[in-house]
Amino acid sequence: MAHLLSTHCTMKLSINAKVYTNLPNHHPKALFTSLPVHTYKHPSKSLVFHKRKDPKHHVFYATAVPMSKEAETQIASGSHQSSSGPSKPKRVMIIGGDGYCGWATALHLSNRNYEVCIVDSLVRRLFDHQLGLDSLTPIASIHDRIRRWKSLTGKTIQLHIGDICDFEFLSEAFKSFEPDSVVHFGEQRSAPYSMIDRSRAVFTQHNNVIGTLNVLFAIKEYQEECHLVKLGTMGEYGTPNIDIEEGYITITHNGRTDTLPYPKQASSFYHLSKVHDSHNIAFTCKAWGIRATDLNQGVVYGVRTDEMEMHEELCNRFDYDGVFGTALNRFCVQAAVGHPLTIYGKGGQTRGYLDIRDTVQCVELAIANPAKHGEFRVFNQFTEQFSVNDLSRLVTKAGKKLGLEVQTISVPNPRVEAEEHYYNAKHTKLVELGLQPHLLSDSLLDSLLNFAITYKDRVDKAQIMPSVSWKKIGAKPQTVTA
Repeated sequence: MAHLLSTHCTMKLSINAKVYTNLPNHHPKALFTSLPVHTYKHPSKSLVFHKRKDPKHHVFYATAVPMSKEAETQIASGSHQSSSGPSKPKRVMIIGGDGYCGWATALHLSNRNYEVCIVDSLVRRLFDHQLGLDSLTPIASIHDRIRRWKSLTGKTIQLHIGDICDFEFLSEAFKSFEPDSVVHFGEQRSAPYSMIDRSRAVFTQHNNVIGTLNVLFAIKEYQEECHLVKLGTMGEYGTPNIDIEEGYITITHNGRTDTLPYPKQASSFYHLSKVHDSHNIAFTCKAWGIRATDLNQGVVYGVRTDEMEMHEELCNRFDYDGVFGTALNRFCVQAAVGHPLTIYGKGGQTRGYLDIRDTVQCVELAIANPAKHGEFRVFNQFTEQFSVNDLSRLVTKAGKKLGLEVQTISVPNPRVEAEEHYYNAKHTKLVELGLQPHLLSDSLLDSLLNFAITYKDRVDKAQIMPSVSWKKIGAKPQTVTA
C-alpha cells in the first residue's frame, strides 16, 4: 500500500514505512525495517491522504506545491512555458538524494522551483554503521532534513524510500511522480569499498549496474520523454598517455576514420561498474531512443551550498576516512588534528576536481539543456586538475596561515595505479552551456580548514589511515574497537 502525504497539515501523523533494500547477506537489514514519518505543522493547510492497494510496498512522499513566479524567471527556475495554459514546474526525480551530491542537488533544484522527488534506500548510512565510520559533520535524518527545508522555505520535497534494484518499487515511484528528468546518483560510489572483499565487490556491481538498468527500463516503459542525467566518473578513463576527450575520440586507422567511445581503463570494481553503466545507457539510447547525459565527474570537495547555509540540519556529509574520504578532505582533517598529511606513494596521481556548488550547477545545466531523443552525450564534469602533491602543498600553505604545524608523510599506496603520469582531460561542454566555476582559492581552503577545526572533536584518528588494499582484497577492514 502506498501512502501519499501532504505536509501541509495542522496535525502530527506517524506512519511506519517499510524499506526494501537488496543488500549482501552481511548487511543487517533489521536496522532499517521501520521508519517513522511525522508531518510538521503548517497553519491553514489541509491533509491530503490517498491509498493504493499494494501489500508489498509502503511508500510515502510529500506532495510539492507549484509556486507562481514572474515570467522572466520561469526558465531559470525550472518552469515549462506553455502558450495554451499556465506554466508548470519541471519534475525532477533524484535517485540517491540522501547522499553527498544528491542532497545538495535536491536542495538546489527545489530552491530553483523544480518539483523534486528523492528516491533513496538510505543504505549509505548503513555502510558507516557496518565499518564503524562517521561523517565529520553530524547528519540529520532524511525526514528531519526535508521537514526543516519545508519549514524554512515552504517548499516540499517528495520522498520514496526503497531500493531501485527492486523494479516493482521503482515502477511505483515512476508512475506516481512522472518525472521529466531523472538525476541518478543512486550508486555505491567508493572505490575502496568495492575492493574490501568479494561480497562488497559483488554488491557494488549488482547495485550499480542492475539499478541503472532498472532506471532505463522504467524510462522506457513509463516515461519515454524523460531525460536521464547519470553521474559517471572521470575514473572510467584511467590515466592514458594521451589527452582525454569528452566521451568520444576520432581515430584514423589503416586509412579509415571513425568517431568512437573513448577507451575505458577502470581501476577498481566500482569504476568498472560505471563503465558497464555507460555501455548500457549508450545501447538503450541507440535501441530505444532514450535521451541521456553522462556526467563524468571528477573529485568533489566542499560542504556548503547556499541552501545548506540556511540551517545546521541541512548540513551535508564530510567524509575523511580511508574508505569514503577524498584526498582533500583527508588532508584538511589531518591538518586540523595535527596528523601528518598521508600521501599515497609518490603523490603524482592527478585528477580533475570541482566544488560541490559546481556539481549542482552542472546538473541543472544538463536538465535545462536536455539531450535529444536517442542521444547519449558525455560531459567531463570538473573545473581544475591537481595532483595529490599539489593538494598537500596547498593545504600545508593554508594551514600555516592559520597557525597549524602541518607535516607530510608518504605511505605505501593501497591502490594499484600509476603514481606519476600524464593527465590532460578536456572539459569544455559544460562551460559552453554556462558553467561559472568556483575554483579552489586560498579563501576556500581556509574555509575548509576552519570547518575541520570546528568539528575536530568528532574526528576518529583510527579511521584516517588507509585500511583497504587492492592487492589484498578480502582482508577484513579495520574498524573502531568497542
